[in-house]
Amino acid sequence: MRAVCDDVTYLQNMLDVEAALARAEAATGVIPKGMAEPIAKACKAGTFDLAVLAEAATRSGNLVIPLVKALTANVAKVNAEAARYVHWGATSQDVIDTATMLTLRAAIDALLTDLDRAIAGFARLARQHRHTATVARTWLQHALPMPFGLKLAEYAAALARSRTRLKRLSGETMALQFGGAAGTLAALGDKGMEVAERLAQELKLPLPEAPWHAHRDRIAEASSVLAILSGTCGKIARDVSLMMQTDVAEAFEPSGEGRGGSSTMPHKRNPVACASALAAAAMAPGLAATIFAAQVGDHERSAGPWHAEWPTLPTLLLVTSGALGAIVDIGEGLEVEIERMRVNLDATGGLIMAEAVTFALAEKIGKSEAHRLIEEACKKAVADKQHLRDVLSAEPKVTSHLGAEQLAKLFEPMAYQGASQTLIDRLLVSLDEK
Repeated sequence: MRAVCDDVTYLQNMLDVEAALARAEAATGVIPKGMAEPIAKACKAGTFDLAVLAEAATRSGNLVIPLVKALTANVAKVNAEAARYVHWGATSQDVIDTATMLTLRAAIDALLTDLDRAIAGFARLARQHRHTATVARTWLQHALPMPFGLKLAEYAAALARSRTRLKRLSGETMALQFGGAAGTLAALGDKGMEVAERLAQELKLPLPEAPWHAHRDRIAEASSVLAILSGTCGKIARDVSLMMQTDVAEAFEPSGEGRGGSSTMPHKRNPVACASALAAAAMAPGLAATIFAAQVGDHERSAGPWHAEWPTLPTLLLVTSGALGAIVDIGEGLEVEIERMRVNLDATGGLIMAEAVTFALAEKIGKSEAHRLIEEACKKAVADKQHLRDVLSAEPKVTSHLGAEQLAKLFEPMAYQGASQTLIDRLLVSLDEK
């Protein structure tokens, strides 16, 4: 992603637009044949002084103005006639917005590669741990037992939904921006749409119904998808960091030399990948919000809002990539402590199975009365520091309806998992690409 968002890469994207424009216009007879080749040959980022262009851009209002001036000068050194046709009929925003689309296309490809890895990693773990019992927590408290594989399959499916969104962006949101000075293609006369069609083909970008320079919903939609992906990565990282707590110790991100240590405490194993993903997830919504705000532009070209997109979108791409990179690391190397999960399931002395007993008893005496009896038993178990099963075994109102064998089964965590195995299957099937 750093390569995708690199300044030189972006400069080359803009030059690719200029080269494609010259070829499209030569092919449609807008400029003389033979003029496109000298222009295209001059469109090499390495021949430009980026620092000089950047300095000039602060005065001109955007990077394309000094770029076109420099490109024209470079072409003129080889072919003065061809230099007359550089940037013919286009405007700065055409070049910047289309270059942004090229950046987004490459960025999506990079993200999809990492998403495939992360999804595959969590899917493999889900299959491996579909019968591993762990604690489901609500409000950070022990709630019910659940298969750890269900949690992992949910991670994979959430990432897969982002993969679907990114692919939809590639197919529907990416589009050429080409409208000339005010979106009417007036400088090209009756050749405007013909040039636009050829330019779209040259750049392998869809041709929209009309120029979209004044409406930033395409950029905003891409930003929303990136922020959602970052949030999913943050959710996974939050769970893993909590599972890595010393007092929980149920799962750990991969370890390695020089990783996760402390500058003063040799025993520490800090969740460094989780921290990276969580930091990125905290940044992404604010970056996306800036791009959402930039939708409110004035008329056919905004003074300010459009400019706010330029540093923000690459930053959001890098943040999202960083979050996802950390999650790939976790998905491919998560260390699961099955025995510790079992210890934690037993930590509340059977209280985690209270709902299971309540519903079994409710079939005999009704839910309200069953809930009252089990609630009282739970309070007694806590007060007397007894296992809930022992308290219930001494309660005639319970044992008269639930025998010893049935009661024992009700305290086996994996006997109370409802539709979990079906849900795991459904989630894993949803990962298959349509």
